[in-house]
Amino acid sequence: MGSVRKNDRQPTINDVARLAGVSKKTVSRVINRSTLLKDDTRKKVESVIAELGYVPNPQARALALRRNFLLGLLHDNPNAQTVLNFQIGVLDAIRDTNFALVVRPVDRHSPEMLDDIRDFLEKQRPYGVFILPPISENEELAALCRELDCAYVRMGSTQLDQPQYLVESNDREIVGNAIDHLVEMGHRRIGLIEGPQGFRSAYERREGFLAAIRRHGLEYRPEWHAPGLYTFDSGIDAAEHILDADGAPTAIFASNDEMAAATLHVARQRGMFVPEDLSIIGFDDSPIAAHIWPPLTTVRWPVREMASTAAHKLIDSADADKLPSRLSSELIRRSSVAPPKPA
Repeated sequence: MGSVRKNDRQPTINDVARLAGVSKKTVSRVINRSTLLKDDTRKKVESVIAELGYVPNPQARALALRRNFLLGLLHDNPNAQTVLNFQIGVLDAIRDTNFALVVRPVDRHSPEMLDDIRDFLEKQRPYGVFILPPISENEELAALCRELDCAYVRMGSTQLDQPQYLVESNDREIVGNAIDHLVEMGHRRIGLIEGPQGFRSAYERREGFLAAIRRHGLEYRPEWHAPGLYTFDSGIDAAEHILDADGAPTAIFASNDEMAAATLHVARQRGMFVPEDLSIIGFDDSPIAAHIWPPLTTVRWPVREMASTAAHKLIDSADADKLPSRLSSELIRRSSVAPPKPA
């Protein structure tokens, strides 16, 4: 590494790169806290930055790129906890960088949704945007981002795009694992509370459930299946429907924790004990899952890690294809599942 000379001229990124013996791209990765750097390279560049007193000029960089250092979060998601966890994951990734996060709720049912997003992108000129389900499944929205040359990352429960534009989870597979767990515990009558129509996550979780039911040769009855909206109130209605059925199931898989908590509420209102009379599994591993009694067995959806990965794909766009496009969920076993009572 070359020696550092201080003078009245403000040091530039070229100075840092030359003295550290790396490329400008590597310096930029250090500034943007890229996860793709070796520790020794990062420390070497950081040492030169500190010795030179180099301070990145976000205004100049923004002018050169014709972009602001804003990352936009576009969503129409009824689960406030999911949106909050996603924001936390993004903030984890952009801490100590020049980037800031702006949240833009939209109405997916509005005929003006695409026009509203176009107006936002053209006026704000964000560095890039995150697109949460279910609007991440809208191909016209992805095409709009490409038309306006706005970088984007879509979040989803299955492969929606090329890896550099996507972070997905393995919903279908992990729901199958959850049903396997119930079967291993001895359950043969298993109900399903589905997520909202039009959400790919709801579709993937349902398909994972049905595939596991078929794989184990279990009986499937329509009255053990009820729609939900990922809300507590919809979970109440769905659980009432399923538990009113003749020969009601001994276990219920709910497609998110809000509806699983609602199922527990309905069971207790009916004088049922969980898990002795009814086993329940949720999805998300939101705070409610660990705080209610008994604590819920649930799928931990890694939304915070997915958000952090998505943020690095935007701010390290040249290396986006080297970052993972799929993160795996995990079944968290707690106290809401037990073997069914003998018939």
